[in-house]
Amino acid sequence: MIIMIGSKNPNKIQAVTDAFCMFEPFRGARFTGVSAPSGVSDQPLGLEETITGAGNRAKNAFNGCDFSVGLESGLVPVPLSRTGYMNLSACAIFDGADLYLGLGPAFELPEAVTRLVTEHKLELDEAILRAGVSTNPRIGYSEGIIGILTQGVITRKDYMTPAVSMAMARLMPERFQRLI
Repeated sequence: MIIMIGSKNPNKIQAVTDAFCMFEPFRGARFTGVSAPSGVSDQPLGLEETITGAGNRAKNAFNGCDFSVGLESGLVPVPLSRTGYMNLSACAIFDGADLYLGLGPAFELPEAVTRLVTEHKLELDEAILRAGVSTNPRIGYSEGIIGILTQGVITRKDYMTPAVSMAMARLMPERFQRLI
């Protein structure tokens, strides 16, 4: 079985691999990351744009495979949060016809970072740099801001894996009826 992942980010590739391999039909599958455009802003704002980006990545990665996967993180409005937004990860799995969607956990960013993203339209890596939270220009390719905020207890890969698992919750019964 071949699974294409709409990103070359090692965190995204590992999150997809870990989530899929929890399910017996996918153990032994081959996972490959490819560049796949999201078709949305570099830093999605809102749930619709975040999910659209994940779906576009999955569809654009579908080539010579059984399934393709897109992951997208975005800031979504959340009532009663301090900044009004939380960072959320969305996953879309594509089988050539249907999309299977899942959402992961969400967390609140530092106020300065949120402001730079929402008001100044910066991509998250750039906002993190400008706010002085990290000096790593590609924090999303390493521990992610969640890794900084949790002092390494939770990494970006850890944060994205549940979104993939939640998309699998619909994929498994529909595609693998014998298992339920």
